[in-house]
Amino acid sequence: MIVSLICICAYLFGSISSAILISRLFSLPDPRFAGSNNPGATNVLRLGGRLPAALVLVFDILKGTIPVWGAYFLGIEPIWLGVVAVCACLGHIYPVFFHFNGGKAVATAFGALLPIGLSLGGMLIGTWLLVLALTRYSSLAAIVTVLAAPAYTWMIKPLYTLPVCFLTVVIIFRHRANIRRLLNGTEPKLGKKNVD
Repeated sequence: MIVSLICICAYLFGSISSAILISRLFSLPDPRFAGSNNPGATNVLRLGGRLPAALVLVFDILKGTIPVWGAYFLGIEPIWLGVVAVCACLGHIYPVFFHFNGGKAVATAFGALLPIGLSLGGMLIGTWLLVLALTRYSSLAAIVTVLAAPAYTWMIKPLYTLPVCFLTVVIIFRHRANIRRLLNGTEPKLGKKNVD
């Protein structure tokens, strides 16, 4: 019962779209219908600059961290922590408060992984920055990082490897259009139009 309640709360918390709300606060275009049409920090960066994008990024990370950390301190089993994390990400991807039109959940998934350890967070950030610097593809950096997450988790805290795999599947599924564009050579690089 307690796990079900936490999962529902995680989904509802994840459904609060910071990209849309902060864009409204800064009088920016709705990120669902401008730029890359993705309500996330990268698109808000393009539409409004660093400050609103940074606010979106921080809030989206917290949407993953707070439910998982709360569940951890309540003694929830690792496998169910993974379910809580997935629920938070599904809230971001399919927000009930915004007609189920959400983002890619990369920052929210990252936030959900932070309770495992800061060393994992550092490895994920390092991987993302390295791939982004080498390729300038934001989507490819996210895909490579999330694919590496289960291996990093296994090295640090093997107990959480399976729950992290749950998140990997969700994020890769959400990036399937980006993967097609990368394979076709049509994915735009960071800093160009329609960054996603």
